[in-house]
Amino acid sequence: MTVNYSTILDHMVATAREAGALTLDHFKRFRDIEIGIKGPGDFVSDADKESETLIRNRLLSQYPWGLTGEEFAPVDGVDDGHRWLVDPIDGTTNFIYGQHYTITISLRRGNETMCGLVYNPVSDEMFTAIKGEGAYLNGTRLQVSASTDVALMCVGTGLPTPNLSLHPGAYQRLDEIRAPIGAVRIVGSAANSCAYVACGRLTGYYEETGFVDTAAGILLVQEAGGIVTDWWGRGPEVYEKTGTLIVANPATHAYLLEHLRVAPLKDAA
Repeated sequence: MTVNYSTILDHMVATAREAGALTLDHFKRFRDIEIGIKGPGDFVSDADKESETLIRNRLLSQYPWGLTGEEFAPVDGVDDGHRWLVDPIDGTTNFIYGQHYTITISLRRGNETMCGLVYNPVSDEMFTAIKGEGAYLNGTRLQVSASTDVALMCVGTGLPTPNLSLHPGAYQRLDEIRAPIGAVRIVGSAANSCAYVACGRLTGYYEETGFVDTAAGILLVQEAGGIVTDWWGRGPEVYEKTGTLIVANPATHAYLLEHLRVAPLKDAA
């Protein structure tokens, strides 16, 4: 079966914009949102569920493939080769505090991400990519930062609250990388952080995070000329499972790899 990923991406973009309008209605009332607790530091709102429901309905009505999302159980489709990955609001904590968040959708074929998007409804920034065809922001082609100066590196990450089991040694690891570089930024959305690397707002980003959140962002960075590995330089066979991710321009990737691989989780290599 011939699949036109450009046409599919157009459908994804229209779907993300519709979900963006829905979530913005909630976002404007962020102080009044009814919030449920999924776990410590992991919030879910009605907006998450409504957004994913909308996205599922729009995608599966046109392309009834398998789908894995953040809020509901996965579904299998008529084509075992393709699967949608959907995070209806990436950066939920940002969202409930009135800060920027993203909607991210990607389409996998086997073990490859064929196309994906990261949409920031607040800024109306639509990041898109098709494998082998480049990465774009609102239609303008992207390139990762060309900076090689350690003192000018701007690195994104995320930091857990103490009661989370993820990120052992996160603060020690941050200490390993922060002194010589220009800046550290916490964007609050893994997808948006990857998109910022792709367009040069960050020179790199590292975190332990979910693959549904980052599949589209990883494709954006790769298509913009960046490098993606785990913290020890290993490929998708590792980072897609563990979430220990580095996405960066070449110089920042080399710097982060050198420092993260000897940080507190070195015995996991």
